[in-house]
Amino acid sequence: MRDKEFPFRSYQHTGRSDQEIRERSGNFYESMKRRRSIRQFSDRPIPKEILETLIMTAASAPSGANKQPWFFAIVRNPDLKRKIRIAAEEEERAFYSDRAPQSWIEDLEPLGTDWHKPYLEIAPALIVVFKQIQDISGSEPRKNYYVTESVGIACGFLFAAIQQAGLVALPHTPSPMNFLSELLHRPSNEKPILLVPVGHPAEDAQVPVLSKKPFEDIAQFF
Repeated sequence: MRDKEFPFRSYQHTGRSDQEIRERSGNFYESMKRRRSIRQFSDRPIPKEILETLIMTAASAPSGANKQPWFFAIVRNPDLKRKIRIAAEEEERAFYSDRAPQSWIEDLEPLGTDWHKPYLEIAPALIVVFKQIQDISGSEPRKNYYVTESVGIACGFLFAAIQQAGLVALPHTPSPMNFLSELLHRPSNEKPILLVPVGHPAEDAQVPVLSKKPFEDIAQFF
């Protein structure tokens, strides 16, 4: 016997013609195709309710057994953003100088990235995504399922929501990221997986000219 039963209801679906579906999917693709990772941010603030909507969109993602094994820390405090920048740059400096294999450094070189991360202070908000290995909301810890997959989907929802809102972001992954747990006082059942500066682009923001692989290289009908 399960501890609880979920009620069920009829799925409310708006039927659409193939033409409508084609147009909607095409419009969404064109919007997402314009998404870029931005490293030059404006300090223009983002209203709190917009950030809340972005997070709730991410949290609408599917998850294993509906465990929703994620936590989003939204950092706007300037002093805390500075502490995060200092700690992240310390890890990134070690990465670029000692930890990264030469092949990785060579792959990053055309992008012009290095250990300096000023955008962690300039961007008006940092969203730190944590995955929850266990559910500790009850009387004893319970296992969460497909945690990496579930949180990965939620992160995809988050970036799509940011793009649709007309904002920009960057998936930043300093390694290791344990300093985020310490600075944000998160419990031991959570592990940080992504640090996302979000905001408006700086007026002089630039992005590299990149191309995506064609359909034939990434997919096949069977």
